[in-house]
Amino acid sequence: MARVINTNSPQKRRNHLMRTIAEILRGLGQKHSIDDEARDMAATIVFCLRDIDDTINESIQAWEKRNYYKKADDFQEKWWWAAQYALRVEKLVREAKWEDLPAVMMKLFPYFAEIEINKPMRDEKDWLGGYDKLMAEPPRA
Repeated sequence: MARVINTNSPQKRRNHLMRTIAEILRGLGQKHSIDDEARDMAATIVFCLRDIDDTINESIQAWEKRNYYKKADDFQEKWWWAAQYALRVEKLVREAKWEDLPAVMMKLFPYFAEIEINKPMRDEKDWLGGYDKLMAEPPRA
């Protein structure tokens, strides 16, 4: 029997999510007002940041199983911001404090500055309905 190889690694998923957020940030920066699409984009950022945090935890658990505690701690320290910003953006969206969105996006932007976007790879269907989905679930603390 052949060995099963998982090609959907945490790093691959994390890179995809980072690219998605980078494209959303770019799209939000081009908007002049908050419309339904901007609300969906902001909510999708929350989901992507949560998923990034999940991939971080997967990697940390794998390293801790191998007793790579220092590597796991360093990795967690490098990515602490994902969970923090997920909560911050979620609170902003739930409380409809849209006037605070540009400031939070500017603080989030440096984490995505290295991602070069020559051609957008994501389209509206990737975030369509994100706001309704976020508002339908219970708030996280």
